[in-house]
Amino acid sequence: MRRRATAVSELEPVSEEEFRRVCEFLYRRTGMLFNEAKRYYVQRRISDRMNALRIASFQTYFAYLRSDAAGEIEQFINAFTVNETYFYREDHQLRCLSSDLLAERVRAKRPGEALRIWSVPCATGEEPYSIAIWLLENWPEVDVQDIEIIGSDIDTQCTTAAREAEYGARALMRLSPALIEKYFVPAGKDRWRVVSDLRESVQFSSVNIMNATETRQHGVFDVIFCRNVLIYFDDASRRIAAENLFEALAPGGFICLGHTESMSRISPLFEVRRFPDAVVYQRPGAGGNGGRGHG
Repeated sequence: MRRRATAVSELEPVSEEEFRRVCEFLYRRTGMLFNEAKRYYVQRRISDRMNALRIASFQTYFAYLRSDAAGEIEQFINAFTVNETYFYREDHQLRCLSSDLLAERVRAKRPGEALRIWSVPCATGEEPYSIAIWLLENWPEVDVQDIEIIGSDIDTQCTTAAREAEYGARALMRLSPALIEKYFVPAGKDRWRVVSDLRESVQFSSVNIMNATETRQHGVFDVIFCRNVLIYFDDASRRIAAENLFEALAPGGFICLGHTESMSRISPLFEVRRFPDAVVYQRPGAGGNGGRGHG
């Protein structure tokens, strides 16, 4: 008996019209824009979902997707997200967080008011856990301030993995052996799990930053890390996401983007702040320096 073919190359490619419909569906739902150059990438993920569901035709699958049968929209979006990351990525921003950003935010807070930090998208949790470890190791006020760290992602499989907090050697490659020993426990061959106290200190949730209702449900934050996601959006989607992130910041709050991203080219709402360790963007208002920064 021949095995059922599952390789992408053995499946009928989607037509121009089918490709357009899928890309429009993704764009409306997520803001992610895929063009002809990404046809193979899109085809492969459609094929993976069709194989998983044992659906033979695109028309049948697309109807299934649009009806959100068995939560298929969530599974489909999960298939298109890019989630590779590691601990202490772009650690110059972490240095800026502990040396400049939090001090400014503390001065703007009422006594006893929590500092809130949002990692979005958080992928499988490396970034929010990195923030927690960095502050524990490098911010003298960590024991006297109430700090909330929340990681959110549109990919629900990622947030599930983040709560489990189990990682391989590649994810930990920038951490010293001392930090690994202090904040992780062995979890099998070349696997480590974040210690329970640290796991319990970080909250995780699902969010689509293109959806204002979803972002509002998370409240307002003092610092947002939103790195390397806006590069997947077109200009219109970037502006919508930027407006939602602006509303999610407390007046005077900061947002950190990836090193190839610039909020100045996306939205006029934010002011540029240049600190010794990083360039970040600020919502004007209480507690800020009105864009003067350092240097």
